[in-house]
Amino acid sequence: MCGICGFTGADESDAFTLKAMCDIMAHRGPDGEGQYLDRGIALGHRRLSLIDLENGNQPMVRASADKDAATTSPAVEEAETYTRGRFAIVFNGEIYNYQDLQAELRAQGWKFETNSDTEVLLVSYIAWGRDLLEKVRGMFAFAIWDAEKQELFCARDFFGIKPFYYTVADGARGPQFIFASEIKCILEHPAYERELNEEALEQYLCFQFSALPETFFKGIFKLAPAHCLTVRADGSIEDERYWIPRYDFDETRSREDTVEAIDAAMHDSVRYHNVADVEVGSFLSSGIDSSYMAACLAEENPAIKTFTVGFAEYEGEKDEIAWARELADQLEIENNSKTITEAEFWDVLERVQWHMDEPSADPSAVALYFVDQEAAKKVKAVLSGEGADEFFGGYRIYQVPFANEKLSWCPKPLLRGASKVARALKVRGANYLERASETAEDWYYTNANGVAFSAAERADLLKHPVAGPTPQELTAPVYAEVAGLDETTRMQYVDLYFWLVGDILLKTDKMSMAHSLESRVPFLDKEVFDVSRTIPTPLKADSEQTKITLREAAMRAIPRDWAQKEKLGFPVPVKSWLKQDKYYEQVKSWFTSEQAERFFDTGKLMRLLDDHRAGLADNTRKIWIIYMFLMWYKIYFVDKTVPEKPAVS
Repeated sequence: MCGICGFTGADESDAFTLKAMCDIMAHRGPDGEGQYLDRGIALGHRRLSLIDLENGNQPMVRASADKDAATTSPAVEEAETYTRGRFAIVFNGEIYNYQDLQAELRAQGWKFETNSDTEVLLVSYIAWGRDLLEKVRGMFAFAIWDAEKQELFCARDFFGIKPFYYTVADGARGPQFIFASEIKCILEHPAYERELNEEALEQYLCFQFSALPETFFKGIFKLAPAHCLTVRADGSIEDERYWIPRYDFDETRSREDTVEAIDAAMHDSVRYHNVADVEVGSFLSSGIDSSYMAACLAEENPAIKTFTVGFAEYEGEKDEIAWARELADQLEIENNSKTITEAEFWDVLERVQWHMDEPSADPSAVALYFVDQEAAKKVKAVLSGEGADEFFGGYRIYQVPFANEKLSWCPKPLLRGASKVARALKVRGANYLERASETAEDWYYTNANGVAFSAAERADLLKHPVAGPTPQELTAPVYAEVAGLDETTRMQYVDLYFWLVGDILLKTDKMSMAHSLESRVPFLDKEVFDVSRTIPTPLKADSEQTKITLREAAMRAIPRDWAQKEKLGFPVPVKSWLKQDKYYEQVKSWFTSEQAERFFDTGKLMRLLDDHRAGLADNTRKIWIIYMFLMWYKIYFVDKTVPEKPAVS
């Protein structure tokens, strides 16, 4: 687990720039640093050591394409610049089946100097080229330079677990391709001129995260999940999608066999995700995902450490911490917990936004910051439960199509008319009637559900709307890829491409790496997906329950109370805090600031805040979206400094 960066069109005079790019992401890799400068390429790396602690340093260089060629890498004690060898790699992530691939390559005659997954990845590329992506199992973002071809090959993992940002800028010696694990690294390169992408702001108001391929920084893009790039000497860039998730429901397999397949896949994935030369811990919340995962890991290692956070506001109730402690006692495993205070939460917001690179309006990112901080005190890697909902039908919103079937007898125009009347009279049921009158494409990620501000609301709120696509238009091409499948599956699929990668996985990576901690996600495994994609939708969700067969598989490892527990998300008490004088005034100062005046109708911002405080509406989500953007903008475009890190408690 590391941080990577680099650029084309480089020479020896770029050593200072490369060092600055590495330094700004030192939190991603405190164990080592290396640079490679040679024949037009600059590659930088910060290392967090988990596999082959002594020999797995980067950038890793291989002399030639010969099977017996030597592989070298810089020393871990200090930054070192390497300028030799045909192939060089910088890699962020883990290849969990690297030992299997190494054995296969050895059988073909390839020699290895280390026992690292980095060298296996490099040799795999030399041996198989782009086809290596069909063989690897893991999370990754990497770049491999071929000095002979003057070609850079870059790839991002199947689900977008690891980030990869890039831009093309006009440098002193012509166009330069610049890439990094974090946007803040690219900002250190003198060829890139910082500019706000206002279309990203427009979409952010709807989605609460950066939903476009182009980031909040004009000209800086995200490499999409399951995509690879080839950057050639003539400046051309080829972007290729190397894998597409496909559904193939097995209607003949029994329910019992489905449960068995899930349980076998999860145990196998946890076993692979436990491969490391350091201790691997696990998060443990009140929900099924982390509980099941931790129980599987405990079978591998009964001495595992688990980590939980909760909020003081919920003490006295059976909160995350109480649930986790009780399960840990039953499983006879260690649990470490922390109660986040109100002051701690608010004090760390600026630091969180700086680490996120782009504005994030998900308050649970702050909770992740603290649980990662606690875990990093005792381990270097943890298992986390992201992806279970998207794979196995875990969100309650996935049950809506089943509820809609109850009104399938009613003409659609009548339902639409009834929803308008209900909305005008401000009575409950308007959303339900509207959804029942439309397809998932019509209402999921539109103003009926899934977005905070509708396209009309954002246009009314912004002083300078750019008239970008509506959320419905933005998601339409993704829906089109699964046309003909049932509505719940179509919703799951669009979540893979928007919510999962844009919110869930981004905060998972950025908050863990803020504390030099590796977060591993066993649910987001190719082999686990290969099971989930075959499960018919009624065995994932129905009108009564979510994650139906996953829960049954989990009951083999954890008690029924945890396996069948209703999904609550992670409760953060922002709603009540925003009604307190202290925080109302704090947010008000931002809503009436010079930055707010530049982008928004501040009178309408204050109406959102005042209506929330008065109890006239729950505007928590909308307020937080605006507040976090303004804070992020000040950090990156006004102050242009790194916010102070709060003291570790």
